[in-house]
Amino acid sequence: LILCSSCSSTQNYSDIELTWEKALVFFPSKKMHKEKSLLRIEEIKINEINYKNKMPLLLYLHGCTGLGDGSFLQKLSSIGVVIIAPDSFARSYRPMQCNPKTKKGGKNLFIYDFRSAELTYALEKISEIPWVDYDNLFLFGASEGAVTAALFRGNVFNGRVIAQWTCTGAPLIEGIDAPKNEPILAIVKERDPWYASDNTISQDGNCGSFMQDRLNSKSIILKNATGEGPHNVFAGDESLFEIKKFIRQNLR
Repeated sequence: LILCSSCSSTQNYSDIELTWEKALVFFPSKKMHKEKSLLRIEEIKINEINYKNKMPLLLYLHGCTGLGDGSFLQKLSSIGVVIIAPDSFARSYRPMQCNPKTKKGGKNLFIYDFRSAELTYALEKISEIPWVDYDNLFLFGASEGAVTAALFRGNVFNGRVIAQWTCTGAPLIEGIDAPKNEPILAIVKERDPWYASDNTISQDGNCGSFMQDRLNSKSIILKNATGEGPHNVFAGDESLFEIKKFIRQNLR
C-alpha cells in the first residue's frame, strides 16, 4: 500500500488509482491519528497510525452526486470502525449518471462498471493495510453505490448495508448477489421519487423482496419526515441507530 503525505500531483495515477488516493478515511477518534480523525488516504503515512489493535473496517460507496460532507460517516465510525470512502469523482473522466433535478438515473450505464472496478480495487488495497481486521469487513453503499454493494458477489464481508436503493429494475441492476449467508440491512424512504412508478420503470418497492431466504437480514422503510428529503435516509437518527446495531451484531 502506498500512502503518501507529500504527493502534490495526481498525474502519475491512473483513474482507478485516483479513486483510492482521494478516498476519505474516517477514524473512530483522533487517538488513531495525531492530526485529525478525517483524512484523505494520500495524506496518511502508514507509520503515523496507532494500530495497537486490529480495527474493523467499513468500505463506503457514495451515491451518484459524490461523497457529501461525511458527517454521517463520522458519526458511524464512533462505534469503533474505520471507514474508507473511495471517491469515484476523482477520476479524470467521470460523468454523472443521474440528474438530481429530475430525480432520474441511468444516463450513463457504464458508470456501474466504474463502481464495480472501484470496489474491487479498494479491496486489493485494503488487503495490504496491516491494521485492518480482515475478519471484520463491512460494505455500505448509498443510492448508486448501493447498486454496487448489492450486486458484488465476493464472499469477504461480514454484512452489507444497502441504503437509498430498492434492488429492483432492469436486469443490469436488479437483485442482491451477495452470498446467501451474508446478512443484509436495507434502508429506503417510502415513496422515494427516484423510484416512483411515474418517474422510472419497475424500480418501486424495496430490497425486502429479495431477502426471503437470507437469515439475519432486514429491510427498513422509513417514513418521510418534514425537512429530511424524500430520498435521504441519513438525516434522522433511525438509520444511524440501525446501522450501528447491524455492525455490532455482525462483528466477530
